[in-house]
Amino acid sequence: MDPVMVDQVHLNFNPTGIAIINGAIGLMMLGVALELKAADFKRIITRPKAPMIGLFAQFILLPAFTFLLVMLIRPHPSIALGMMLVAACPGGNLSNIITYLAKGNCAVSISMTAVSTLAAIIMTPLNISLWGSLNPDTVPILAQVRLNPVDVFVTVFVILGIPLSAGMLLGHFMPNLAEKIRKPFKIFSLVFFIVIVAGALAANWQHFITYVGLVMVAVFIHNALALNIGYWSGRIFKLPRKDCRAVSIEVGIQNSALGLVLVFNFFNGLGGMAVLVAWWGIWHILAGLAAAFIFTRFPLPDKETADDLFCV
Repeated sequence: MDPVMVDQVHLNFNPTGIAIINGAIGLMMLGVALELKAADFKRIITRPKAPMIGLFAQFILLPAFTFLLVMLIRPHPSIALGMMLVAACPGGNLSNIITYLAKGNCAVSISMTAVSTLAAIIMTPLNISLWGSLNPDTVPILAQVRLNPVDVFVTVFVILGIPLSAGMLLGHFMPNLAEKIRKPFKIFSLVFFIVIVAGALAANWQHFITYVGLVMVAVFIHNALALNIGYWSGRIFKLPRKDCRAVSIEVGIQNSALGLVLVFNFFNGLGGMAVLVAWWGIWHILAGLAAAFIFTRFPLPDKETADDLFCV
C-alpha cells in the first residue's frame, strides 16, 4: 500500500459537521467541569509533586520522545505530524475512569486533567509548532497550511477553556443545580459525542478500513511509549505507585477528539493525520484498559520503601 495515497483521501466532513464536533467536545468539557472544584487546582499547590511530574511528562517528555520516535521510524510525513499532534494534546476525558479501574490515585488524575486542560491552551499549539518545525519531513505540511499558533490557541481556548470555566463557575455559584444536572449532563454529552463521532466514522468507514493498517504499528509503539513515560517518570522521582499509575494513564490517554478537531480545522482533514488520530482514539481506550488490568495484577504495598522503588 502506497502511504502517499492516504493523503489523497477526501474525508466526508463539511464545516457544519466540524462545528457540531466542536460543540460536542465543548459539551463534554462542560460536563467534566461540573465535577471539578477549586480544591482540584489547589492540590497542585498543597501537594504539587505528582501533578507537576505528570504535567512535565505530558507536555515536555512525551512531545520530545515522540519527535525522537518519529525520526527513528520515519513514517509518512502526514502520519508523523499526526503523532506529534496527538502528543501535544492534553489528557483524555476517560483517564479518570481508567485510573479508578487501575486502582491509581484518582485525586492526582483529576488534578492533572484539570490543569493539563488549562495548560493545553498554550502548550498544545506551542508543541505542534515547535516539534513539527524541527522535523524536515513535516515542515512542508506546516508551511502549506500556514499554521498560526495563535489561531490554534484561540480554537483550543474556545473548545476547552470556555466550557471548563463555565462549568466551574456554575458549580461554584449554583452548586445545587450543578449537582442535579452533573450526572445526566455528563452522560448526555458523552452519548452525543459518541453518536457524532460514530456517524463521522461511518461516513468515512471505507477510507478508514483501507488505510488504518498504515498507522496501527506506529500508534501501538507511540501509545506504549506514552504509558511508560508517565509511569517511569513517577518511579524515577519516587512517587508512590498509586500516583505512578495515575500519571501513566494521564499521559497515555490523550484527548484525540481535540486532535481530530485540529486536523480538520487547520490541516483540511489531511488523510494521514486524520486516520492516525482516529485510530489513536480507539486504541488508547483498549490500551488503557489493558494497562489497568495489568496494574491490578500487582497489589499495592501498605507502605512503600526505597527497596521496592522500581517494582511494578
